[in-house]
Amino acid sequence: MSYIIGIDQSTQGTKVMLFDEAGQICYRADRPHCQIINAEGWVSHDMDEVYANLMDEISEILTKTQVDPAKIAAVGISNQRETTVAWDESGKPLAPAIVWQCGRAKDVVSEIEGKDPKAGERVRKITGIPLSPFFPAAKMAWLLRNEDSVKKAEDLHLGTVDSYLVYRLTGGKTFATDYSNASRTQLFDLHDLTWSKEICSLFSIPMECLPEVYDSNGNFGTTDFEGKLPVAVPIRCVMGDSHGALFGQGCHKRGMMKTTYGTGSSMMLHAGDSFVESRHGLATSLAWGMDGKVSYVLEGNINYTGAVISWLKNDLELISSPAEVEPLIAAANPEDTTVVVPAFTGLGAPYWANDAKAAIVGMTRTTKKPEIVKAATESIAHQITDVYEAMSADFGSPITELRADGGPTANKYLMQFQSDMTGAVVAASKTEELSAIGVAYMAGISCGCYNKETIFENISYDRYEAKMAAEERSERRNLWKAAVKTVLA
Repeated sequence: MSYIIGIDQSTQGTKVMLFDEAGQICYRADRPHCQIINAEGWVSHDMDEVYANLMDEISEILTKTQVDPAKIAAVGISNQRETTVAWDESGKPLAPAIVWQCGRAKDVVSEIEGKDPKAGERVRKITGIPLSPFFPAAKMAWLLRNEDSVKKAEDLHLGTVDSYLVYRLTGGKTFATDYSNASRTQLFDLHDLTWSKEICSLFSIPMECLPEVYDSNGNFGTTDFEGKLPVAVPIRCVMGDSHGALFGQGCHKRGMMKTTYGTGSSMMLHAGDSFVESRHGLATSLAWGMDGKVSYVLEGNINYTGAVISWLKNDLELISSPAEVEPLIAAANPEDTTVVVPAFTGLGAPYWANDAKAAIVGMTRTTKKPEIVKAATESIAHQITDVYEAMSADFGSPITELRADGGPTANKYLMQFQSDMTGAVVAASKTEELSAIGVAYMAGISCGCYNKETIFENISYDRYEAKMAAEERSERRNLWKAAVKTVLA
């Protein structure tokens, strides 16, 4: 029997899963890490803490399962994507990582736009991404301007979390990222499939500080996890977490769509093997690179989806656990018109409104906790529907099925409401860990442990079909759009 290790380094924590030769998860270890948020709302992570957690989880898996370490065949890594790290040759982080949610680099973007109003359009045409402080290009520029340790470093390495982990795991032997993560930096030319000299110059990013770009199923070197394995094993897959979920969902053909409901959400539509330019506020990215061939996606990113439930729990203290959400929704007044627009760090796709502020709109004197919880939950589906409508417009026809994964998909009300708002079938995966599954399966396929034609039969779904009357759907959508206009004004 052979085993595959799947690592999912996400915004809230790190999960490590051990997969058996049938592609089933036989053990899972979890470690949260601290969300460092200052008075200005900047969000950071301590990468030393993240790496230490990963090492602890590997030790836990080996201890608790008593698996023969010699039977571990390969490792796959998925990561929180746009989170940006700077480190030196030793692997020491030079500053706290800037988390993808953090908008501290907005002045970098404003300066670029001020100097050249057409710069944003040029950036989008080359990189596929609207100019925004949420992507690593602006974050790297901010670090180079504001962190002395980064400015003065002679052996500076700049990258996303995947490239940092690969560097540490291989003892500095491999400084590389994959096509999926490179395509999200806002520094990568999606046409030539290379780092863009023009865009790097625009952001003043030294190209020599950036990692090499490999196929997602390339050979990223070997690791023994700091001596925890008797023999080093190959890292045979690296992908951004949303891309890993797309692969894990089996969305390998043009026209297939998935949404990952995480802290934020990423909607992806497999767009085929050529660049597709969005005309409705979406980004174009690379799904992955495999065996020398890349696949493209249209993508819409939403800053606050699952994090809305965390806001209800941790900040408003309206609930003590996500399990309370559905009973409260059932108790809410169905005639209430409250709408929550969770623009805590601006609005992402398809609006790209960095300065938008969150709002609760349409309350009456009878609005209470159940109605606010319901409106907050529905805001997740409304934001997804905004992107779904833009994606369908770019694609030229409505998408009939939306595959879904992530913790919030356990909320049956949310999934039904999602189907009602889009009119599409929502196929919610019964397995939550699609990002880790995606990279583990790709790693297993790459090393010959898994059969690509059969391994995805492991994934099963709960299916939701639209039931809401067209008139009610229209009313709900109009209330949402009117509320969004208030925060865009």
